[in-house]
Amino acid sequence: MKSSIAKKLLQLIYGDRRYPAPEMIVMQNQRRRMLDFGDYDDYVRASTLELMSHEIHGRDVPGACAELGVYRGDFARLVNSLFMDRTLYLFDTFTGFDPEELEHEKKLGFHDPTKDFKDTDVETVMAVMPHPEMCIVRQGRFPDTAAGIDGPFCFASVDVDLFDPTLAGLRFFYPRLASGGFLIVHDYNNHRNYPGPRAAVEEFCLNGEVAIPFVPLCDLYGSVVLRK
Repeated sequence: MKSSIAKKLLQLIYGDRRYPAPEMIVMQNQRRRMLDFGDYDDYVRASTLELMSHEIHGRDVPGACAELGVYRGDFARLVNSLFMDRTLYLFDTFTGFDPEELEHEKKLGFHDPTKDFKDTDVETVMAVMPHPEMCIVRQGRFPDTAAGIDGPFCFASVDVDLFDPTLAGLRFFYPRLASGGFLIVHDYNNHRNYPGPRAAVEEFCLNGEVAIPFVPLCDLYGSVVLRK
C-alpha cells in the first residue's frame, strides 16, 4: 500500500518516468550524479546514499559497508553498486523477526509490526547484487553474527524495524565507523508502524554521557543519519 502511494507521488513529480531515468546526469556542485534506481521506490533515500558515497570516496574514508536488515536486498543492491570496491556485510535472519526480539517489543508496549518479512532468503538477495563477489552474508541473530568483525566501516545501514536489533546495530556500528563514515537508520519517523527504531535511536543518541547528533531525512519512512 505504502509502496503504491509512493510510486503515484513519484509519477506526479516525474510524469511518465517513475524516477529520474538512469541516464539522467545532474550537475550539482560540479558533481556528476547517476544511479540506476531500478524498481527502488524511495528517491530521497537512494539519492542520499549516492551523495554519501561521493563524500566517502572523495575523502578516502576507509572501511567496509554493512546492512543490518537486508530483507530482499533492494537497498543493499544500491550500496553494492555504489561501493563496488568495498566489502559489503549482509546481516539478516532471512527468516523474518527473531521471536525473542518480537516478544520483547510487545513487553515494551509497542504494537505488532505490520509485516513479518519472511518472504526472503539468501539466494533471492544474492541474485540482485551487481557485485556478489564483494558480499559476505551473515545469517542469524545480530550481534551474534558479527563475531570476528571489528571494522572499520565507512557506511552502515540499520533497517530492522524493532527496538532491540536497532539498538544493537547502533551500539555495534557507530563506534566502528571510520572518521567521515555514515550510519543511516530507517523508520525513525515511521513510529506509527514501527515505533522501536525511534526509541532505540533516542536511547543511543540522547541518553548517553555525550549526546550524538543525528539528522532526519524526508524519505518515505523517516530515516536518520549519523556521521562520525
